[in-house]
Amino acid sequence: MAEHQDETRAAYDGVVELYASLFAGRLEAQPFARAMLGTFAELVRGTGNSRASDVGCGPGHLTAMLHELGLDAFGLDLSPGMVAYARRAHPALRFDEARMEELPLGDGSLGGVLAHYSMIHTPPGELAALLAEVARVLVPGGLLMVSFFGVEGAAAGAGPVRFDHKVAPAYSWPVDRFVELLAGAGLMPFARLVHDPASERGFLDVHVMARRP
Repeated sequence: MAEHQDETRAAYDGVVELYASLFAGRLEAQPFARAMLGTFAELVRGTGNSRASDVGCGPGHLTAMLHELGLDAFGLDLSPGMVAYARRAHPALRFDEARMEELPLGDGSLGGVLAHYSMIHTPPGELAALLAEVARVLVPGGLLMVSFFGVEGAAAGAGPVRFDHKVAPAYSWPVDRFVELLAGAGLMPFARLVHDPASERGFLDVHVMARRP
């Protein structure tokens, strides 16, 4: 686990400014993702605990969006370079270094967790433990929204597929397999949005919401 995390951290540290310039305004061209984020924020507010973490927050643009949507949002990221950038770009918000597998949070402390394409670098054999850690920090009724690259239909039979992401190696997932992992981690998937790819890779863009019972 440590080796791939070290490689991912170093890769993102090396592209901070470029990554921020490419992705900070990307949601403007992604209406489906914006709609799901708005719904996520509304549902988190409905839990009575508006505290939410953007895990794998990168330059912090989605953390800021969650804040604008009424959540007590803060960002966590493996990359110290990304955390430093996010702190400069959004000085009123909190950003800290953290590993998703060991979140520095108490049991049942959050109303929501956002993982926007931040779990894609996790090897398939380690993803179940990561999802269980997310479930641990959610209050009963708390929500996870996770976005990832997915496949459906005949292509789903191959299982998770490793590919060369522009920053670090990543994985695409059969949508149903990922949903099964969520359920196995003690989370109840209740909504999903799957749409045609926004990139040249050809994978579907997938957004899934799950609730801790």
